[in-house]
Amino acid sequence: MTPGRTAWLRHPRYEVLPLAGAEALAAACVPTEVTLTVTALARGLEPTIALAERLAGRGYRAVPHLSARLVRDEAHLRDVLRRLAAAGVDDAFVVAGDPPEPAGPYPDALSLLEAMAAIGHPFRQVGIAGYPEPHPVIPDDRTARAMWDKRLHATYVVSNLCFDAGTIAAWVAALRERGVTLPVHVGLPGPVPVARLARIAARIGLGESARFLRRHTDWARLAVPGAYRPDRLLSAVAARLADPALGVAGLHVFTFNELASTERWRRRQLGR
Repeated sequence: MTPGRTAWLRHPRYEVLPLAGAEALAAACVPTEVTLTVTALARGLEPTIALAERLAGRGYRAVPHLSARLVRDEAHLRDVLRRLAAAGVDDAFVVAGDPPEPAGPYPDALSLLEAMAAIGHPFRQVGIAGYPEPHPVIPDDRTARAMWDKRLHATYVVSNLCFDAGTIAAWVAALRERGVTLPVHVGLPGPVPVARLARIAARIGLGESARFLRRHTDWARLAVPGAYRPDRLLSAVAARLADPALGVAGLHVFTFNELASTERWRRRQLGR
């Protein structure tokens, strides 16, 4: 195992959905050395903020996803920032969000980042999203421009789901060529049932990746039939992104709340 890959596995980020039972599941099987990021659901920011507060209270480094389109107004934003500061949360991941219409004056991540900067926020770290594959809605030239604009307010980038190491590596190289120097956390799917993963990939617009999974189900299996195995993708990504000059900071694992199997997989990898 390469030194970079070992470091990635020792201190990864696990993405968690703020659903019933998520807190108890995390407490039961995830050590506090693992950062837990909490997604934002379309029904509002409250489940995200509340779970981040509780996880921080349990000693986790909790990172809420702040969806711009779910913030109603400046008063709402100030309340969110106040609560997170009180909970000791010092890292946030800012995204535009899924709702087709914004609930308030923040239609995209950049507008929310600018508002947070104007108010003053408690975060030492602020993450933004990157897209190795084309965004399902936004043209590539606009995502590239948005990345350039957002970099002034951010301290790191998390790549969206992608199942091709070459695509991920080419995207990281393109960031560096465009002068974006923010550290990158590579988005990697955890061990999730293949059928579920393919449905998720199709739903969020990962066309090539969804087709890849359908064509290569034999490649993507664990000992448990029908489960995706991220080992080969991790190995290929680690090999292509081993150069420290590329600025890869670690792994962001999309768990889809399969926390127990994700943590078992991580421990097996470290044990090797």
